[in-house]
Amino acid sequence: MDQGGAPPVFTVTAEGEGDHLRVLVTGEVDMATADTMFQSALREPAKRLTLDLRAVTFFDSAAIHAVVRLSQRFPGALVVLPSRQVRRVLEISGLGDQDWLADTPPAGPA
Repeated sequence: MDQGGAPPVFTVTAEGEGDHLRVLVTGEVDMATADTMFQSALREPAKRLTLDLRAVTFFDSAAIHAVVRLSQRFPGALVVLPSRQVRRVLEISGLGDQDWLADTPPAGPA
C-alpha cells in the first residue's frame, strides 16, 4: 500500500526485434507524457507494435488520443497490454472492445 511516497516516475523504453517493436511504459501517461509515449513507438521502423501498459498507473484523454493515433498508424498490427487502470479508462471511453486491446489477466500475488 502506498503511504504517500513519491509519485510513480514515467518511463518508456522501446525494443525492436525484426519488424516488431515493443514499447514498455510505466507510471502516469497524461498530457505531459503522452506524446513521448507516441514518439517512442515511432522511433524505429516497425510493422507490428506491442504497447505494454501493464505498469501504467494513470491514463488520461491525451493518453487515449495517443493510443488511437497509434492504432491508425498500425492498423491490424497493434496490441495494447493494459493495466487494470488503463482498461477501465478505455472501457469508460467506449474503446473497451477494440481489436487491439488484449485480454490480460489481473496481476496476482508475486
